[in-house]
Amino acid sequence: MARGSGRLHVKGFLAFALIVVIVLAATNVWNPFPNLWSWVNRSQPLSEPDVVWQQRVGGSPKSVTIAGDTVIVQQRTSVEARSLSTGVRLWERKADWVAVAGGDRDAVVAVGKLLVKGYDLVDPASGAVRRHDGDAIGVWSYRNALLDVHCDDAKDCTLTAWEPRGAKPLWTTFLEGVKVGWLADNPETLGTRRLATEQVDPGAAGPEQMPSLLGLPVDGRVQIVDTATGRMVQESEPGENDKLVVAGGRLLRIGARSADGTCYFTVVARDPVTGQEVWRRAGVNLRTADGAGCAQRQGPQGGRNVLVGVGPDGREAILDGYDGRLLWVGKEGEKLLAVDDRYTLARSADKRTLGGYELTASAARWTRPIDPKGGAALTPYAAVIVDHRPDRIVALDPRTGRELATLRSSAKVLAVGPAGMVIGDGRDIGYVRFAGAGSAPAGPDRPGAGPGSGPGRGDEPGSGGPTCAGPKDEVCPAPGGGKDG
Repeated sequence: MARGSGRLHVKGFLAFALIVVIVLAATNVWNPFPNLWSWVNRSQPLSEPDVVWQQRVGGSPKSVTIAGDTVIVQQRTSVEARSLSTGVRLWERKADWVAVAGGDRDAVVAVGKLLVKGYDLVDPASGAVRRHDGDAIGVWSYRNALLDVHCDDAKDCTLTAWEPRGAKPLWTTFLEGVKVGWLADNPETLGTRRLATEQVDPGAAGPEQMPSLLGLPVDGRVQIVDTATGRMVQESEPGENDKLVVAGGRLLRIGARSADGTCYFTVVARDPVTGQEVWRRAGVNLRTADGAGCAQRQGPQGGRNVLVGVGPDGREAILDGYDGRLLWVGKEGEKLLAVDDRYTLARSADKRTLGGYELTASAARWTRPIDPKGGAALTPYAAVIVDHRPDRIVALDPRTGRELATLRSSAKVLAVGPAGMVIGDGRDIGYVRFAGAGSAPAGPDRPGAGPGSGPGRGDEPGSGGPTCAGPKDEVCPAPGGGKDG
């Protein structure tokens, strides 16, 4: 009896101790097994080698953005911020739309509700509201500015520009209406479309620099705003067979004419201030039309200052939107996978080699094997290759082809920053640090680039980091040179 009684006492003590530990851990008073708890709560690793951290969020992310030392995760009806270095959740709040503005040092998060005017501009690290707006119906977010628009009625609107963390407007201008959607974040503008690949989120690069000219559609017309001064420089209306696009500081009128069972294209670029024709090209198909009817239903692909087209000989080409120069012409059968304003990634005709080119250079700076079904994307900080057989994610310095990270993974690339990238699969997200991150200061890739002033330029000090824009002599960051918190 004594032995049985002793065993009961031991079991009772252990049960009591376990209850105490569970209560203490659940109330965040004391958790003696944090690593074990993290392991139990974790799904299968996202990659091999393992990520720096891996966390499960409440729902499948709609967007993920690296904002300074935080990761902003938008879900269907909420947004949360996590530490870039640890993955720990910093704050969460209800939101139907989210727009991240600013760079590495001045990032902010605009959040709002569906069909409700106004927004809160919150600090990404603390979640504290820095500025509240009660009437805006649309918000555009960039690395160096944030724009919002207010309308007293359909034909009486005001567009306002702010520094990301500014308390006073930079400028305000009148608009004769504006086109917005159900959600207020980043309504349509008449620019270019980015080349995309399935396993890299279209917004992985984060906010871009604000373009020097902004084309805003309203009632079939285009209002063009100079973003340095806020001045409305032109209002234009497309012809029956025309498509209007603003790129490279020019107003492009793309004409498509149906004849002989095909489409004939002409691109005319004008200075939006003077209205004078600057350049003209015939025979270049910018892929704005689908079908023999030549109806142009979508904008051209490219970057902020460059356009992707197909020449009469079927070879792909990249045009400078500013002066119409051919910056790059592919070889026969070569396929463009990604382009920005400095670099392009192209797959060879046999579909087994990827070449990295600097615009205006005919020879590839680097090459590497790629699966015929693999994809690629360009961000300001890294070229990202998503390969198959085996599934692999590779981040490279776009200029040299140096490997920044190589992972065996089938996850999707959600966000890319100065020192690493966020990958995800379902509700699980994880952070991958680039090789050499933190060993060199973040900064210009090309010292001596032209100075800038005000929004619309990416090279001014304190802009929070530039995007790549070679034809306009803008600055690029050195890949792997940032910090990760």
